[in-house]
Amino acid sequence: MTLAELCILVACLLPIVCAGLAKSRGFGKPRREGGFDNHHPREWLASLQGWQARAHAAQLNSFEALPVFIAGVLVAQGHHAPQALVNGLAGAFIVLRVGFIAAYVVDQASLRSLLWTAALGCCVALFFVG
Repeated sequence: MTLAELCILVACLLPIVCAGLAKSRGFGKPRREGGFDNHHPREWLASLQGWQARAHAAQLNSFEALPVFIAGVLVAQGHHAPQALVNGLAGAFIVLRVGFIAAYVVDQASLRSLLWTAALGCCVALFFVG
């Protein structure tokens, strides 16, 4: 397994981390006291506010980022691009996305947008390195 392929797995796990953050304050509490409602999870998530709502939004955005990242890695490797370059771009994507999630949760909108743009740039670059 290449580092880039490992990065695909990590990228697939990032939305789950975000979901855990979004739901974390509701774990262990009864539903009637605002705890996570597994019977109506989408409605419960829609009622979140503050950093929890932003963590949920980061989860959704992380799912949205997956297709272009996975496709970029597979296209680059399929075209026999230099593996070190593919690994570097994939690793940079992960670092940028982790930063994006952190910036989203702590409400640093401008930084979040900058990190999102840079991560997208890594994905686009993967299509042209081969």
